[in-house]
Amino acid sequence: MRKLFTSESVTEGHPDKLCDQIADAILDAILRKKSDARVACEVFTTTGVVFIMGEVSNGSLDGIDVEAIVRQTIREIGYSDHRFGFDADTVAIITSIHGQSPDIAQGVTKALEARGSKKQELGAGDQGMVFGYASDETEEMMPLPIHLAHALTKRLAFVRKNGIVPYLGPDGKAQVSVEYEDDKPVRVDTIVISTQHLPEATHDAIEKDMMEYVIQAVIPESLIDEQTKYLINPTGRFVIGGPQGDTGLTGRKIVVDTYGGFARHGGGAFSGKDPTKVDRSASYAARYVAKNIVAAGIAHRCEIQIAYAIGVAQPVSVSINTFGTGAISDEKILKLIEEHFDLRPSSIIKGLGLRKPIYRQTAAYGHFGRKDIQLPWEWTDKATVLHNELVKMEK
Repeated sequence: MRKLFTSESVTEGHPDKLCDQIADAILDAILRKKSDARVACEVFTTTGVVFIMGEVSNGSLDGIDVEAIVRQTIREIGYSDHRFGFDADTVAIITSIHGQSPDIAQGVTKALEARGSKKQELGAGDQGMVFGYASDETEEMMPLPIHLAHALTKRLAFVRKNGIVPYLGPDGKAQVSVEYEDDKPVRVDTIVISTQHLPEATHDAIEKDMMEYVIQAVIPESLIDEQTKYLINPTGRFVIGGPQGDTGLTGRKIVVDTYGGFARHGGGAFSGKDPTKVDRSASYAARYVAKNIVAAGIAHRCEIQIAYAIGVAQPVSVSINTFGTGAISDEKILKLIEEHFDLRPSSIIKGLGLRKPIYRQTAAYGHFGRKDIQLPWEWTDKATVLHNELVKMEK
């Protein structure tokens, strides 16, 4: 059976992604000063202004120059040229950050299981469910459509920042439709690229440069054929972009952040949140579990769901789906997960080293399947022991 599946990615200059990067840059700055800080930072932007909102634990912002962080982040993304309608040096910055609710804080600081004792145990920072996914269809153990879409948007930023295509602006999107045959990717059906540009660039020049310097540079020839369709700036013009062309908000590109829609998403955003928020940390843990299951050869595809209650350390549920690709039953795999992975927030944070300022780098081009940066939830350090467990079961 043949079917198409499509995923999109956006560049670091997309207004929503700009907000995610600002939020995580602020989070990183706070974690450098106070590694156990509680942070929930939201960012909103539109023409000429950036709003910073949220709550942090007491004292977490001491010595932090939020305005300087915001301007530097915007500058690094590429909005330092007034011709693109948004400028790091002239944008207005409005900040409204307050302390974390003590009602929330008490449940997170001491989990339900530890109350009434001297034991220290973090509770989940909120209720909710998260998903993790991995498959063996790419080396990165990611679905091919989102992998290729991210490759295109990263390449757009590269050719812009290195002057290879000097008329490009920071804002842009890519979308890739992949054809599958019997659940295996066989070809790229359609590529869509929309990229901001200076007004003097002609549509013909943009189409030529996108084909030569972006598409042909990252899409494997083996996936392209004479039927592959290319839609480059299909509106014909994309001069007004970024926050001048559209508002931006943290957490509005959650499917871009994860698996491109190929796997489910719990609904919680990542950026601006410290690791006590299981929306973020447990999503990373779920990816870590799923990737190790696939790396161990236990399944070709694996989706994990974990659910939490606020203030409670132990997950209220863990479930698994290998879509019929498991070498053993999902029930047996779940037992392996329970034996080899501790999914309490404290253990996730410690095991994956999530108190470190590592988050700004994740806020564009996806949180998973990254080979350009080192991320602990991408480790496959438990694959060998899991594989050995599989061998024992098969004897």
